[in-house]
Amino acid sequence: MIALTVQKKLNGPNGDMLLDLDIQIKKGQLVTLYGASGAGKTSTLRILSGLLQPEKGTIQVNGAIWFDAVTKMNRTPQTRNIGYVFQDYALFPHMTVEENLSFGLSKDGDKKEVMELLEMMELVDLKDRKPVTLSGGQKQRVALARALVQKPTILLLDEPLSALDMKIRLKLQDYILKVHKVYALTTILISHDIGEIYKLSDQVFVLEDGKVIKNGTPTEVFLNDKISGKFKFKGEVLKIEKDEVVYLVTVLIQNEVVKVIAQESEIKQLQIGDRVLVASKAFNPVIYKIE
Repeated sequence: MIALTVQKKLNGPNGDMLLDLDIQIKKGQLVTLYGASGAGKTSTLRILSGLLQPEKGTIQVNGAIWFDAVTKMNRTPQTRNIGYVFQDYALFPHMTVEENLSFGLSKDGDKKEVMELLEMMELVDLKDRKPVTLSGGQKQRVALARALVQKPTILLLDEPLSALDMKIRLKLQDYILKVHKVYALTTILISHDIGEIYKLSDQVFVLEDGKVIKNGTPTEVFLNDKISGKFKFKGEVLKIEKDEVVYLVTVLIQNEVVKVIAQESEIKQLQIGDRVLVASKAFNPVIYKIE
């Protein structure tokens, strides 16, 4: 369990802003911080990691106090057992892929762990190459593997996929889900992509001007129940689930998430990530895959 109850004065996009948080995250969850630029998302990660010190409050992780403004308790970043993946990769340019991972090993770490991560992230063939020769997606896999080699209990991801094209982005989302589960991590992601959030997250915290204004599951946060009887729109399939004799297809339309009732014949060719057209037919929604 992460209990983050802190205050920190920041310089926001509209001047001075007070980051005032009271966030609780269950162990093993994958949660997303969502909100406009300057809302305080990255500062929240920096505070949890120890890179930024709040003026007031406490941070408690799995029963241990990491920060207490009253008692002046403040664990160093090195002792917080956190893996941090940045948007700009932050790889060492003079080191090979394997050397970048080995650098993150603890003193008593086993080199076998580096090879296991290289294999999991499909980086074995790239292990002797330097970052300058890698694509954006390859660099991000290296950055993720380097964060994991430290055996963190908490993984922080600051918009790690925002600069990548959709095909690579979808594949790396699968990697993130895989390592989150395999390593039993508590993962905190910053993302502006609702489809990505819906695919990855157990819970979403929406930040605005330094405060959490809404939280819940992606469905609770983003689903818009007010759907007009006359519509035609394109979207992306986020989820397909059976509900007794029909199916519920969750579709992302721009920045709105809607659910469409569909028959088995309509969903036979559908997969998560497919582009679809949802249209009205006699006031009943019909869903079509876009070839």
